[in-house]
Amino acid sequence: MILDGKAVAETVKADVATRVAALNQRGVSVGLATVLVGDDPASHVYVRSKRRTAEATGINSFHHELPANTPQRDIEALIEQLNADPAVDGILVQLPLPHGLDSDRITELIDPSKDADGLHPFNLGLLVLGRDGLTPCTPTGVLRILEHYGIEISGKNVVIVGRSFLVGRPQALLMIQKGADATVTIAHSRTNDLAAVCRGADIIVAAVGVPKLIGAGHVSPGAVVIDVGINRTDDGLVGDVDFDAVQDIVSAITPVPGGVGPMTVAMLMHNTVTAAEWRAAGG
Repeated sequence: MILDGKAVAETVKADVATRVAALNQRGVSVGLATVLVGDDPASHVYVRSKRRTAEATGINSFHHELPANTPQRDIEALIEQLNADPAVDGILVQLPLPHGLDSDRITELIDPSKDADGLHPFNLGLLVLGRDGLTPCTPTGVLRILEHYGIEISGKNVVIVGRSFLVGRPQALLMIQKGADATVTIAHSRTNDLAAVCRGADIIVAAVGVPKLIGAGHVSPGAVVIDVGINRTDDGLVGDVDFDAVQDIVSAITPVPGGVGPMTVAMLMHNTVTAAEWRAAGG
C-alpha cells in the first residue's frame, strides 16, 4: 500500500478551512506570519508553498522577506513585533538562516502560543511532559498518515532512524504518549548493526538525511515504512529509503516526493488555526 501524503494533507487542509470559517463567523481572523531571510532557493520554494496553502485555507498570510545581511537585532525586533500583533496567530521563521545568525535565539524569541512550527523549547517541554501544546509539524504529520490509513501503533515496535530535534526525538515522544502507546527505539549513525535493529521493527520512520540508507536488508516482511527524508541527488528527489528495493517486502510505504512532505505544510496550518482557537477561547 502506498501511503499517499498528498491525499491525507488534503483532508487536514479541508478541516483547517472549516475551522477557519467557523472562527471568521465569530469575527475572528486567523493569521500566519512567515519570515524569510536570505536568498536560498529551496527556502523560497518552501515559503511560497506555505503561503499558498495558508491562503487556500482562509488563513491570512503576512510575509516578511529580509536580505541575508540583515543584523540579528533587526530580526529579533521583527519577531517581537509579530509577537505583539493581534492579527498574527502563527509565526514561522524559515530555517536554515544565513551564516552568522543565531537561529536558536530567534526561535526562542517566538511567543510559544504562536509557535507554528511547534519547535519552541517551551512546546517541546510540554511534549516531554505529555501536556497540550503546539507539536512539531513533521512528526505530527507522520502520526496523521498512520491514523488516516488505520495503521495501529499501540504495542508495536517502532524504530526511528535519526535523532534530530526536528523529527527523530519529538517523533519518539509523540509515539510513546498515552493513547499512542508504541514501544520506540531511536537509532542513529552510531547504532551497531542498524539493519538488524530495523528488522525488529513493525514500523520504521527514516529521518536521517542519507539517500537510500534503508534497503531490503533493513526491513522485515509486512513492515510499515515512513520515509521522512528528502534528498536532492542527480536523479532528483529521493528519500532515506530505497523505495524500489523494499516496496515488495513491506506492507505499506510513503513515497518521496508526495509522502510526508505535504503533511508538514498541512500541519503548519493545523497549528496556526489551533493557536487561533486557543486565543479566541481566552487561552
